[in-house]
Amino acid sequence: MDASGRLGASLVESLLRRGYTVHAALCDHGDLNISKGVSNERSNNLRIFRSDPFDYQSIVDAMRGCSGLFYNFEPPKDNPTYDEFMVEMEVRAAHNVLEACAQTETMEKVVFTSSVTAVIWKEDRSSMEELDERDWSDPSFCRKFKVWHALAKTLAEKTAWALAMDRDTVDMVSINAGLLTGPELSAAAPYLKGTPEMYDDGVLVTVGLKFLVDAHICVFESSSAYGRYLCFDHVVCRPEDATKFARMVSPTGSCPPSSEGLSVRQPKIRSKKLSKAMLENA
Repeated sequence: MDASGRLGASLVESLLRRGYTVHAALCDHGDLNISKGVSNERSNNLRIFRSDPFDYQSIVDAMRGCSGLFYNFEPPKDNPTYDEFMVEMEVRAAHNVLEACAQTETMEKVVFTSSVTAVIWKEDRSSMEELDERDWSDPSFCRKFKVWHALAKTLAEKTAWALAMDRDTVDMVSINAGLLTGPELSAAAPYLKGTPEMYDDGVLVTVGLKFLVDAHICVFESSSAYGRYLCFDHVVCRPEDATKFARMVSPTGSCPPSSEGLSVRQPKIRSKKLSKAMLENA
């Protein structure tokens, strides 16, 4: 859930290649052609479900018989804007899915996709030497400055962790991902609010799709995986990086981006925990 986005579809494909039987849950805004390009042999291991994170029974139906869940919230494509309403939607969806996991007898592990934005936004962030998985964004700060994407990811992940810890049957780990790069990225991405501040603070990070998928599977297959994992493969911290980043986000911009006035920033965020896990499970 949701297997209709770039991450979800790529996870399905990768899991099928590894021989797993996959239940692909597609929300109403999803693409039913997810099986397109899947070989006949692998398609026998793929079942597709129409699911709605606000329809508890549809979640239970999709999970029935599963031992693991990869959870990723995708906002409707016709309403991708993050606001207070979207925050509420994402929190409700996380609650419903984790509650369904707890009621699914075969469920053993949940990999919950969160965001770096659930880690970095708080009042004293610029004075901190380094941020890691132990840090959380401050909901009051996010509300004050209307950083809705960060607020949604923070509250949804906290909701999921609260349920996972309350239900002893659910073993959960989270992947706190950087900004996912690729052809669908645009300047309208909700993650990008506060980009200048993220650059100045040394916490503007991105991640490629393949690396993100590999990280999810790594923590799923590792019996020793626990807690949260920051996931990114690039830190934008030099003026030339910032220029390339601006071109990537707005490739058709009328004015070429300039690095004038920018200075090299010291990265203040680390993903040592994930690097160690991926090395051990290589």
